Amino acid sequence: MNMSWIAAAAATSLTGIASAGSMPEGATTLEAMPAKLETQFALSAAPARLRDKASVYLLDPAKGYYLSRQGTSGVTCIVQRTDWEMPDLRNDVYWPVCYDTVGTKTYLRTIMDAAALRAQGMSAAAMKAEIEQRYRDKTYKVPEKAGVSYMVGPIMRAVGPPDLQVHTMAMPHLMFYAPFVTNEDIGAAPDFNDRSSLAYPFLDKHTEGGAEHSYIIQLLGEVETAKILGQEKQLINDLCAYRDVLCLGHAEH
Repeated sequence: MNMSWIAAAAATSLTGIASAGSMPEGATTLEAMPAKLETQFALSAAPARLRDKASVYLLDPAKGYYLSRQGTSGVTCIVQRTDWEMPDLRNDVYWPVCYDTVGTKTYLRTIMDAAALRAQGMSAAAMKAEIEQRYRDKTYKVPEKAGVSYMVGPIMRAVGPPDLQVHTMAMPHLMFYAPFVTNEDIGAAPDFNDRSSLAYPFLDKHTEGGAEHSYIIQLLGEVETAKILGQEKQLINDLCAYRDVLCLGHAEH
């Protein structure tokens, strides 16, 4: 997904943002997270009451994602480690996300394919070209009905302010599938320099998927975000202990 809106929105979040930290040039090799930690991290993207019945995929960097736990609700949770839209492959990208039934059948496929292509040794440029082609030839299809993906976890590591580099941030939000819907259609006027304008729904889309692959974004409010940070304090600490790039900065938690 195109995370540019999160990068800007995070600049006005109530939470702190951790700096990009030191990553040696060319550090692109992914390592497998401890299974228990990755499972908890993936499931954190869903509201608590949805987690028990959700499926979970874990990453084997040498092969791609594999089904670790079969759920019964149709919701599928995963930690995205490869952002195919970035110009370079990195080993420090972490996006926990849970898709509903229709998202599992459609949008999840892009994440799974990117991981598999990376495991096969494909370069960032070649991967981007391949996935862009799959958008053009409709290999990647939009959901046949409305739905939602959940990203309400306490931490995500993605492109963010102040320099639009990779940062660790807290930005819980929901993403509703909205093919061909525009900000003008819903009367939205997001201004990333005005925090109040981001309190209500606005549109985002895949860079290459275009309007067909648009989402309506709903950020959670300050009270709910603070509640999530409090409830997930142990996970926040465990992620920080696992890898320093997953430590939040001066977030209130």
